[in-house]
Amino acid sequence: MTDPDPDRDPAAETALSEKWRAVLACHAATSCAIDRELGEAFGIGVSEFELLERLWEFEQEEAQAGSRAQVLSGAVHLSQSAFSRLVARMEKAGLVERSLCQDDRRGIFVALTDEGRERYRKARPVHRRILAETLPPTD
Repeated sequence: MTDPDPDRDPAAETALSEKWRAVLACHAATSCAIDRELGEAFGIGVSEFELLERLWEFEQEEAQAGSRAQVLSGAVHLSQSAFSRLVARMEKAGLVERSLCQDDRRGIFVALTDEGRERYRKARPVHRRILAETLPPTD
């Protein structure tokens, strides 16, 4: 795909901008609904749920509890500092635990606690309902 040139194809540029704004509006509506409902019912928001889900998925896929913090920060789309603050909050809430990696003592390993697994299990159906209600249908 070539870059739309507003001087050559203003309609294509307008359509692209409108598509981008629709993505932003959908993201905002979905994120706000998740934050509101999961916050009220489970005391977690979008980022907390994403971290719980990624840790849950890593446990299921790799048959191991936890993952390196560096891998997780990219998976939940946060900067390293925002991710560190998120993990600290969740550790304080008893949802995750941190430890040093056995293979590389400089690395941090993050794992779900039993409370984190339980919170994820309870929040997941609400999360999926919100996604079904707010995201456009796929073709």
